Amino acid sequence: MKKNIVINDVAERVGENLRSARKEKGISQAEIAKELGKYQSDYSDYETGKIQLDYEKIIYLCKRFGITPNDLFGFD
Repeated sequence: MKKNIVINDVAERVGENLRSARKEKGISQAEIAKELGKYQSDYSDYETGKIQLDYEKIIYLCKRFGITPNDLFGFD
């Protein structure tokens, strides 16, 4: 049970950091979703932590938003 809580916390933190980085660049969810070949609602689920990102998406989004994986995961 504790493992799920930790994973959910990380997913929410990643989602918040993803949303912040996207907004800082002035990019819409729909635009990023299209680049990823996803629906806007699917991309929204990444930002709310409902769906976890795979490695390819992590790398793509970090490069697209000009952040590091450490920034995305909230590591100092």
